[in-house]
Amino acid sequence: MQGLYDFLTGPALWLTFIIFFGGLLARGAFYWGLSLERDKIFWDHFDPVWSWRSIYHWLLPWGGVSFRQQPVFGLAFFLFHLCLLGIPVFLDAHNIMWEEYFGWSLPTLPDPVADWGVLVLLACVAFLFARRLVKPEVRILSTLWDYALLLLTAAPFVTGYLAYHQYGDYLTWLVLHILCSEVLMIIVPFSKLGHLMLFFFTRAFIGSDMGARRDQYGRLGARTW
Repeated sequence: MQGLYDFLTGPALWLTFIIFFGGLLARGAFYWGLSLERDKIFWDHFDPVWSWRSIYHWLLPWGGVSFRQQPVFGLAFFLFHLCLLGIPVFLDAHNIMWEEYFGWSLPTLPDPVADWGVLVLLACVAFLFARRLVKPEVRILSTLWDYALLLLTAAPFVTGYLAYHQYGDYLTWLVLHILCSEVLMIIVPFSKLGHLMLFFFTRAFIGSDMGARRDQYGRLGARTW
């Protein structure tokens, strides 16, 4: 088990970072080039103010109209993403690793806050999973892979929580935590989880197209194509 831990925190970790960041950059560059080729009219009328406005509103809880129409889902969606991104980045144990590997660290969350954040995230995962099962309009669009992605997203948090509280063998849970985290990061650029970065492209596109064009012509939902 110790040998596996050394491998996961050594060569496998660096390979994971290369695939994660390189994959996201490559996917972003591909869609950027594709958009420049196929959406030339859009870029003629691109409005950065409306683009950033759209991004900003969707980063707020209930900032979007659709979230205000579904307030419980909107809150769960916001808390899920807040914990999903905030806990791994600002967790004290992770920042010790950043300091060791890269020579820098970020502000850290108190351990009790991170601990409760994990529970909030898992509650949100359960809600989003159940929503896919219960709501017909969501269930019909859901595939087995969508359910699997939710479980894969939760796995690093479950194993990390169990390792932190030392339920059973600590090293086993720690190895599983690292393994699940690296598998998830490798999957991100090649799955729907790629919206981690593509979200900004999508919101910028919609915000500029729907906002600026509506302003210019006074029509709701006017498009450039």
